[in-house]
Amino acid sequence: MTTNGEVEMSASDVDEFLAGHETGVLSLARGDVPYAIPVSYGYDDTAREVFVRLVSTVDGEKRAFLSSDPDARLVVYEDNGATYASVVGVGELERIDVDELTPETIAQYGETRRPLFEIWADGKPDLDIELYRFDPDRLTGRRVTVDRDP
Repeated sequence: MTTNGEVEMSASDVDEFLAGHETGVLSLARGDVPYAIPVSYGYDDTAREVFVRLVSTVDGEKRAFLSSDPDARLVVYEDNGATYASVVGVGELERIDVDELTPETIAQYGETRRPLFEIWADGKPDLDIELYRFDPDRLTGRRVTVDRDP
């Protein structure tokens, strides 16, 4: 497999790519310890912010990371045969208090595709469902064309 070309995405291409997808991988880091999870998200292309709804259990690793104000990255990608595209966001993940929700903010969470309540082995009282805003300091994207023939 050889690379035929690589192109950096413009800001508008990045916005279009993120708006056209609904899932990615959210990576969190605490010191030298990483943690990554698949997420469904909503994207506000005007503010260039990502909105996610995260579910964790009381003693879960996710909750421990979220409570430590970790550094965050979001990776969204696609592989369409001869073209691979990805967008990477680097920034802060901010928990949104329910008291701070506005109709506009709630609409962003409505764009996420996963149901608010999922099937978990633990009962609902043991689950913590929190809303987050990912405000990237940096959003970059690229498209790579590859020759998959040997």
